[in-house]
Amino acid sequence: MKVVILAGGKGTRISEESQVRPKPMIEIGGRPILWHIMKIYSAYGFHEFIICCGYKGQMIKKYFIHYYMYQSDSTFLLMDRQAVVHENHVEPWKVTLANTGLDTLTAGRVLKIKDYIPDQEFMLTYGDGVADVNIHELVRYHRECKKLATITAAQPAGRFGALKISKENQVMAFKEKARADQVWVNAGFMILNRGIFDYLGDGRQMLESGPLEYIAKNGEMAAYKHNGFWSPMDTLRDKEYLEGLWETGNAPWKVWEDKNV
Repeated sequence: MKVVILAGGKGTRISEESQVRPKPMIEIGGRPILWHIMKIYSAYGFHEFIICCGYKGQMIKKYFIHYYMYQSDSTFLLMDRQAVVHENHVEPWKVTLANTGLDTLTAGRVLKIKDYIPDQEFMLTYGDGVADVNIHELVRYHRECKKLATITAAQPAGRFGALKISKENQVMAFKEKARADQVWVNAGFMILNRGIFDYLGDGRQMLESGPLEYIAKNGEMAAYKHNGFWSPMDTLRDKEYLEGLWETGNAPWKVWEDKNV
């Protein structure tokens, strides 16, 4: 099963970083978050990726063009114009980089890679979020439900205190919102059947506000509830949060080091 990653957006909410690089190339622990996402899937045996490029997509392409050298111990014989690779740690990945346009909306990006999806089902996720989702269990659940689409649902950690305010603007109650009090949101890590392409039209919609809404109304969408770790990287604060987890050795999404996976 192929993994499609949406990596073409401009990332305006994290413009401090995205001004110079595409959002999926923003680094956590010295590696692009795109690499972290691919490592999650690869840990479960899914090694074929289709990356939907757009904004500054050439930087993603350059990363994979030079990936072999980035991961290797090398000696450069400058006078002889030679490079000797001593050892490499290259992943067993097959990566298709698709130019899906600068301003294309997400439905259009998926539509443009249709010809790269010969299989009956494929995975789809965003290039800016990590989780410790059990991909094997997600696949099993999708096939049991027999729906057109399965969405991984998560509850974001509560970040703000909820206030009860009187008409006189007096705070009557303060409660730090617990995770269990949050709504369920689409965390990415989706599985879609090829029938999804029938809902994409001409691709001039956001996948989330058009096609996925129609699929849900038609009763063809299942929710895989994930109670573990999930975090998007929408803002600089999110990036710093993930960086802190990685630096302290407490990155829950580092499932590729879990011997039970």
